[in-house]
Formats: sequence, structure tokens, C-alpha cells
Amino acid sequence: MTASDSASHRTVLAATAASDKLATDLVALDVSEHIALTDAFLICSGRNERMVQAIADEVEERLGEDGAKRIRQEGRAEGRWILLDFGDVVVHVFHEEERLYYQLERLWRDCPVISLPPGLGVESDPGTQEGL
Repeated sequence: MTASDSASHRTVLAATAASDKLATDLVALDVSEHIALTDAFLICSGRNERMVQAIADEVEERLGEDGAKRIRQEGRAEGRWILLDFGDVVVHVFHEEERLYYQLERLWRDCPVISLPPGLGVESDPGTQEGL
């Protein structure tokens, strides 16, 4: 089983929205083989709390325009790690420090990568997608 077409589309849409708000180190993972509740994770970073919140706001707005409903969210008040659950896609927007600490990409490294358009969040760290 792989991520649905809808989940793949929304993952790319969320990645584009995040990149438009200067998110970096975007990684999209097909977690459908490992988690029954969702198909895809999008993981990205912001440099500070305000940027993390702006990225999450833009992702939520764009996915909402596409008809996706946010089921739940966590961490918006702190702005260090915001989780947005849209059912088939879960978006993790991290402050750079939290991203390095939790290293979700390493936890889910056995999952296939979902291709994102070139140039989205082009900066990278050794602990992100290239380091898998």
C-alpha cells in the first residue's frame, strides 16, 4: 500500500505553502505502510517561533482552500513544534533546534520519500533528507 493520490497531492500542496513562507529542509514521507491513521508526513523547519507559526498558518490556509479539514493541532501556542493533522496528511513544522533534537526523519527512515518539486526549502542540514 502507498499514500493515496489525494494525500500525495496535499503533501505537495502543503510543502509549497511551507516553502512560500521560507520553510527549510522539507522532507515528505509515505508512512502508509507503518501507520493506519495517516498516509504521509511532511516535515519542515522554521528559524524562529514566529516563522514556525507563519508556516503552519499558510499550510492550514492552503489545505483548507483545497477542501482539507484540520482534525487536530498541537503546539501552536509555543511555536517550537506545531503538528497539523489533516487525516491523510500530518504536517510537522519544527523550530530548527527541536528538529535536530527529535530527528523524526531518522525515526521514519524506512519509509519511502515522496518527491517534492525541485527548489522547495532548498537549504539542508546533515540531519535531514540527505542524511537518511
